[in-house]
Amino acid sequence: MRFLLLLFLFISGTHAVSAHAATHGGTLQGLVLSAADQDVLAGAIVHLKEANLYTSTNEIGLFVFTDLPNGLYTVEIAYLGFNARSWTVQVSDHETKTVKFELSEKPLDLSDIEITATRRNPLEGISQLDIRTRPVQSSQDILRFVPGLFIAQHAGGGKAEQIFLRGFDIDHGTDIALFTDGMPVNMVSHAHGQGYADLHFIIPELAQDVDFQKGMYDTRTGNFATAGQVHFNTPDVLSNSFIKLESGQFNTHRLATAVNLLGDNLRAEGTSAYIAAEQMVSAGYFDVPQNFKRRNVFGKFRKAFGQGNVLDISVSDFSSSWMASGQIPERAVASGQIDWFGAIDPTEGGTTGRTNLNLRHFYSVNDRTWVKNQFYRSDYRFELYSNFTFFLEDSINGDQIRQRENRTISGYNGSITHQTKWGRIPVRLEGGVQLRYDDIRNNELSRTVNRRTTLDTLALGKIDEINAALYSDVTIDLRSNLSVHAGARFDQFQHVYVNALDELYTEKSATRSQVSPRLSVHWVPARRIELFAKVGSGFHSNDTRVVLADEVNHILPAAWGQDLGIVARPLSRWLVSATWWHLFLEQELVYVGDAGVVEPGGRTRRRGVDLSTRLQVLPWLFFDGDYTYTFSRSIDDPEGANRIPLAPVHTGTGGFSVQSKQWSGSLRTRWLGDRPANADNSLIADGYTLLDAQLTWSPILRKRNQTLDITLSAQNLLNTRWKEAQFETETRLRNELAPVNEIHFTPGTPLNIKAGVTFRF
Repeated sequence: MRFLLLLFLFISGTHAVSAHAATHGGTLQGLVLSAADQDVLAGAIVHLKEANLYTSTNEIGLFVFTDLPNGLYTVEIAYLGFNARSWTVQVSDHETKTVKFELSEKPLDLSDIEITATRRNPLEGISQLDIRTRPVQSSQDILRFVPGLFIAQHAGGGKAEQIFLRGFDIDHGTDIALFTDGMPVNMVSHAHGQGYADLHFIIPELAQDVDFQKGMYDTRTGNFATAGQVHFNTPDVLSNSFIKLESGQFNTHRLATAVNLLGDNLRAEGTSAYIAAEQMVSAGYFDVPQNFKRRNVFGKFRKAFGQGNVLDISVSDFSSSWMASGQIPERAVASGQIDWFGAIDPTEGGTTGRTNLNLRHFYSVNDRTWVKNQFYRSDYRFELYSNFTFFLEDSINGDQIRQRENRTISGYNGSITHQTKWGRIPVRLEGGVQLRYDDIRNNELSRTVNRRTTLDTLALGKIDEINAALYSDVTIDLRSNLSVHAGARFDQFQHVYVNALDELYTEKSATRSQVSPRLSVHWVPARRIELFAKVGSGFHSNDTRVVLADEVNHILPAAWGQDLGIVARPLSRWLVSATWWHLFLEQELVYVGDAGVVEPGGRTRRRGVDLSTRLQVLPWLFFDGDYTYTFSRSIDDPEGANRIPLAPVHTGTGGFSVQSKQWSGSLRTRWLGDRPANADNSLIADGYTLLDAQLTWSPILRKRNQTLDITLSAQNLLNTRWKEAQFETETRLRNELAPVNEIHFTPGTPLNIKAGVTFRF
């Protein structure tokens, strides 16, 4: 409570000081838009030449410079994929000058990426370039935009992917925070594991921006953001309506469409609306047909009530069902009992769905102060059938389990941002309040047979979990080339669990809090070089059943990290970055949803190097490459038995992309090196190298507002036999007398060719 009061006094006090200090000079406020569709350009770099000041546009395309002496100013604005422009603006004392700036689109030019100290995320330029040059085939591809992030699917196409990043086997989301349009994706106290994050409700064509940050250095993000965070943003304005048809091997078919609902005149006035839908079916490449089905519907409405006052509302509904072959033992394949794409229990699989409502309101109180309010709600359903040990526990019926739940997530995010000067130093203050409530019903783990018969219910209960947070952040631009971000957040969790299997009604509860300070410094010693240093703490919460299972000391285990890095442009069209990082994670307890037991995780330490390069070889040819090395160890275990299972050591991705008027495409490779499958490194998870390709032809149509794309793509172009997900598991097959501990795996996709046609109008 004392910390909450101190944060409130800090926000109130700095606001009062800044208001007193900002009483002289004029103010220049601008709105940056795309000339073609009047969409806001968030993150555009703005340079006020005479004052040598830099800033960037916020989420609704606004920027502001305050306390400017009377005179003429040159405003230079740059944004990747748009023509950089400059304007001359007269600013007078005690006057707010409000100007709308429009940029026209042009072919991509890597030299347009500005290196400045004002960006909170120094790697933002890389993500902006990648989303425009690399094709997105599926929701899984969206995650691969994060350099060094690898994913694996191990239970059919409907289950959330297993994620690897910075030496973490993140499982389905324990140590990475995922958001879409500011709405959290991760699920706390999920039936299948803490942090479970299913992104399949995002229609890939609507992934307009992917903003990633590694580490836990952004005060606006709390739970799960230890290895990193990723924000996916859908377009506020749909540039063109489209319909897309795809068909490929393994009886895979997909239809996607998006349609503008309002005309150009309303869009020019700041009002737009569109609806999009996706339907996909696939038999899959396994011996037992996957019978995968997915349906997505998404709609968005946006209304601008004058400059700086914007409301957007989005609604979506998603459902999916599938069969799965699960993880299979190496010995069953080697003996010929099953083939590479076979199954021991062919009845695995599940169903899931999610309905979202997301409302955001951005409001300018005055030319220096912005307020953001967001309300969201998700209704979620999940049922999953798995069999990890086959006949180890039950030699007659087998070890199939069912995990299921229904939940409602309700949340609010509110923030206020104030921009001013302390003397001659530009300062931006931000304070925020966040609230999330998860109402989880019928959270179940049961033993089943063939999906139909329930043998035993191992866990069943109701969970209520509330996360309330308050954060404060200050950005100080000490000079035009030196910026400091400092802040802290306070998180409080309340856990309530009612075990439906208890004979007597018992409600267990616990409350815990966490303080997370963060600091980062960005320095641009030369025009094309940025150096940055970050330090801070974060955390991931534990499952409510872990918290209430026993009295433990580390309910909210903290993570401490530091990053030292450089972003440079040795040549105008060549961008490179390098980061050395270190991360320490406290002791934790982990609820293993597959077994219904609690296991200690122990303290861990990770350190590594991330390297990235982006090169525009020719005006139409781009190259990208990423490499990561990670050293990961458990601290409390003896040497030789302290490896972290499945933690990646070496990873690499790269490829060439073509961007021209009539042709676009890419040739890409991804490499994951061998890594330990258990603590003593006696079992190895095999690495792999894959090659993917895509080529799109866009013939010129007579009508300017209509385009046609014909696409041919190939996954695993060389038809490599590879293991996508791998685990050390002790299992017993039906006719075995004793269990065997060995690698179990899910086979990765063979050569998979797909063709598609997209018509935009």
